[in-house]
Amino acid sequence: MGEIFEIRNGDGAGRIGELTVPRAGVTVETPALLPVVNPHLRTVEPAALEADFGAEMLITNGYILYQSEEFRERALSEGLADLYDFSGAIVTDSGSFQLSEYGEISVTNEEIVRFQRDIGSDLGTPIDIPTPPDAAYDRAASELETTRANSEAAAGIDVGEMLLNAPIQGSTHPELRESAAADADAHGGGFDVFPVGAVVPLMNGYRYADMIEVVRAAKRGLGSDAPVHLFGAGHPMMFALAAAAGCDLFDSAAYALYARDGRYLTVSGTDHIEDLEYFPCSCPVCSAHTPAGLRGHPEERREELLARHNLHVSYRELRTVKQAIREGNLFELLERRARSHPAMVDGYRALLDDAAALERHDPVSKGTFFHLSADSARRPEVSRHHDRLGRLSVPGDSVLLSAGGDNSRFDATWRLRPPFGPVPPALSDSYPLTAERPDRLDREAYEAAAAGVSRLVEANPEVAFAVAHWAWPDAALAALPDCVELLELGAEHDPTR
Repeated sequence: MGEIFEIRNGDGAGRIGELTVPRAGVTVETPALLPVVNPHLRTVEPAALEADFGAEMLITNGYILYQSEEFRERALSEGLADLYDFSGAIVTDSGSFQLSEYGEISVTNEEIVRFQRDIGSDLGTPIDIPTPPDAAYDRAASELETTRANSEAAAGIDVGEMLLNAPIQGSTHPELRESAAADADAHGGGFDVFPVGAVVPLMNGYRYADMIEVVRAAKRGLGSDAPVHLFGAGHPMMFALAAAAGCDLFDSAAYALYARDGRYLTVSGTDHIEDLEYFPCSCPVCSAHTPAGLRGHPEERREELLARHNLHVSYRELRTVKQAIREGNLFELLERRARSHPAMVDGYRALLDDAAALERHDPVSKGTFFHLSADSARRPEVSRHHDRLGRLSVPGDSVLLSAGGDNSRFDATWRLRPPFGPVPPALSDSYPLTAERPDRLDREAYEAAAAGVSRLVEANPEVAFAVAHWAWPDAALAALPDCVELLELGAEHDPTR
């Protein structure tokens, strides 16, 4: 595993990496989008996915090929790369979706793994049981044991250069997800990629907070260098959230399925083509057509054009996410994307609930910190600063923590900058303490600053501290230690003047 995946850049748990796929002879940059290709319904041909959209990896259903009278023998004789006319990496699924939909499939685990190997799959998948959300614990645990047994059996098959997925199941029981991930990760190199499965019902139900909890649980059980595939995460509105949670691969059937239903993807949701008078996009499809003109095409052509737009917006958003990781402003992008839907806000806040875990992977220095909302006070950069305050010793017997003024009766004066709190003079020009903040800060920023003051006071019980503030909210003042002297500044320190 460590030999095929290398992390180049990171921001929080988000990362840009390189996934080496030996059988295909390619290295795929992650986060990567894998368009789903149904051999019988190719809305956009695989060669066009590669040539027109830059697809480096795609996913197809090995079980459909196994059952197909039209394509089974061709896949075995030609191999997937020639069958699909695609030079990148091809991932195959095992039929688990059909198993969840119909209750059974007519192939054994060993047969489908060997079939994937024989048709030239670059990354194969054993049969896993996609236990749906909210299933009873006993059912989820029992089905997880089947998934584990199938994965271990697959790891014992000679698959040559084909990489192997280890699906992480466990329904909405975090302890099962974490246990499954830890077991797969500890298997001694038998697995290469770790898909988090059965999350599509959560995404379809806009349960993004629950989705984040599932991903967080899986990530806790995996090593930091484990590539994670979020199965079924095909809508561009949630790429930033999933990437920030540490997911590296997404697969999308949405581009084609939504097009078939006349739906038009955007980074903030989905519109129906019948409801649009103007296109909010400048991709090649939208630049060459009006909504009315596109509606006038024959059904098959309209579907293809919509699918192409959906792919353009998906790949554009993926590039936007990568650039944000590269520049260190993924959280700013995520804040903007999260405001597209209340459920996305829930997902973002669930992610920030584990700011300490995000901080472990977050670079110490990045671009400018932008305080965009009350949620900014919970970002990992704020958590890191508070941890550092708890380790600092303060020179002198009395220190003024001031939002604007200073006073000669104190031995030292430190600035007080919500949401970070006390700022040592030597760090005042360092990231993230140079943050851009609105003048009208939210209450949560002041409360976070009060938490920072408390950390510094607790670490230096022998020092007398005073806080000079301008109109801090009562809740923030009440959160300060009782031993802190309070001084209210004059109106000249009002940042809104």
